[in-house]
Amino acid sequence: MRRYIDLSISIENEIVSDPEYTRPKVEYMDHFGTLPRMQRSFPDLTSENLPDGAAWAVERVTLTTHNGTHMDAPYHFHPTMDHAVVEGGKRAATIDEIPLDWCYRPGVRLDFRHFADGYVVTAEDVEAELARIGHTLQPYDIVLVNTRAGSRYGEADYVNSGCGMGREATLYLLERGVRVTGIDAWSWDTPFTFTKDRVNATGNYDLIWEGHKAGRDRAYCHLEKLHNLEALPDKGFDVCCFPVKIKRASAGWTRAVAILDS
Repeated sequence: MRRYIDLSISIENEIVSDPEYTRPKVEYMDHFGTLPRMQRSFPDLTSENLPDGAAWAVERVTLTTHNGTHMDAPYHFHPTMDHAVVEGGKRAATIDEIPLDWCYRPGVRLDFRHFADGYVVTAEDVEAELARIGHTLQPYDIVLVNTRAGSRYGEADYVNSGCGMGREATLYLLERGVRVTGIDAWSWDTPFTFTKDRVNATGNYDLIWEGHKAGRDRAYCHLEKLHNLEALPDKGFDVCCFPVKIKRASAGWTRAVAILDS
């Protein structure tokens, strides 16, 4: 028997899933308000002609490609990628160009829930966690990062919760052949509120989006706003995370699922 664990959040109204200026909006049209839409194809239709007088239910959704659980493409991070592999780099891949075989692979969960909000995960942290769970990374493993943010989803502090993956931690994964990663926080990087403080204190603008910008060196995708990672074992499961195919887009919405053999 196989067991399926949903790793995705719902797109819905009135949930703190993003900063206020970029939250999605869902408009619901029920069965009893859509008869005029049906009449565009069948002008003589009346409600009496329909079972229980019910037409169809439709929703209108306003959102960005980065709302909901989604996969970021290398194009989101930078216009070029693979500078560590090809001299001068090459054009960054958009979400419709991501190889499908990246998106259904063995999964590994790194449990970083004990790190404080705003902590920047290092390569040494990743190495220590892999040693703890007894796993050696294999090319194309999908690495999921479980932070404190997962427990704060929908709460006022969600966007500013959880640790983030630093540049060296991200490159540690990519250099070992990982091509898809994921996190249950709003961003792969440390929340901007903490990064802003570090930049103000040091004057070092390289700290901004340092985990994302690792994609300039080596191509990869990451999933953001995952959910329910605490229900996973550390390893021994597959992840299925095919993104919606949007031409030339920087991201695509994703119904991410973990699959376990019971």
